[in-house]
Amino acid sequence: MNPTLLIIIIGGGLAIIAMVVGIVVSLRSQRSEVEQRVGVYVEADQVAQAVQKTTKSPLTEWMNRRVERTSYGDTISKNLARADLKLKPGEFVSATILVALLVGLLLFFIGKMNPIVGILGAVGGSFLPNMYVRSLQQKRLVKFNDQLGDMLSLMVNGLRAGYSTPQAMEAVSKELPSPISDEFRRVVQEMQLGVSMEKALDNLLRRIPSDDLDMVITAINVQREVGGNLAEILDTISYTIRERVRIKGEIRVLTTSVMYSGKFLSMLPLIVVAILYVMNPEYIMTYFAAESNNPIPCGYIALGVAALLIFLGYTVMTNMAKIEV
Repeated sequence: MNPTLLIIIIGGGLAIIAMVVGIVVSLRSQRSEVEQRVGVYVEADQVAQAVQKTTKSPLTEWMNRRVERTSYGDTISKNLARADLKLKPGEFVSATILVALLVGLLLFFIGKMNPIVGILGAVGGSFLPNMYVRSLQQKRLVKFNDQLGDMLSLMVNGLRAGYSTPQAMEAVSKELPSPISDEFRRVVQEMQLGVSMEKALDNLLRRIPSDDLDMVITAINVQREVGGNLAEILDTISYTIRERVRIKGEIRVLTTSVMYSGKFLSMLPLIVVAILYVMNPEYIMTYFAAESNNPIPCGYIALGVAALLIFLGYTVMTNMAKIEV
């Protein structure tokens, strides 16, 4: 093996080990104890800020300072809050770099130490953490929307029993399961710290971008401004939301096969090419060989056209399965 390549591999391995140790130490050091002590008094976002001040690792703190200075750091923080991941932006960026390096090295060795395969693997691996976060966001949003009807029924019963709106929200935070109980517990804690109800509900909508929740919050804010029977309004909204949830569930069942067919058909060409490359790389590389009378390999053009067609096909099948209710 080339000595320079061996040095690069060893150096990359040591860098990955150092990054893993830094992330693990940063995540584990005193976090649970601080959250337990501080979480009784402050809102969950403030818990994260307090934990950030007390759990410092040189690597992640350096990365966090660089990321927080950009607008990208705000976007990462918002996405992590929506996924309910207790990570700092710097930690998430470090984890993304780590996953990209690991996938790149794995494919580098699988592809018989071809640097092009390693680079493509690193690029593809950098998208995996964001895909995982989006998956958590979607699952949490679906679960929240499914619990919204029960939340409204509990609030309506509490309001009719003489509870105030904050007391009804507190009952929701105690009686219902996660994630809706966690989110309304944050709302109640914010109001106990002096934040207005309107601002606390806006923060809730920022963490949970749900159209049904937006309708509920709008009804509560309008009732606070102009008055009216909030229990009756929420009861009507509850019926509407329950019907929407039922119809969405039926649509989800009917369109699941289309969604998975689109994903499988989109990934199938990539899987076949990867298998052929591992089994017989010389056969695949002839696809990219340039001819004497044509300096531009036709394989690259064909790959570009194939990627475009795969993307268009996946987009069409996904849009066919998306039905707004």
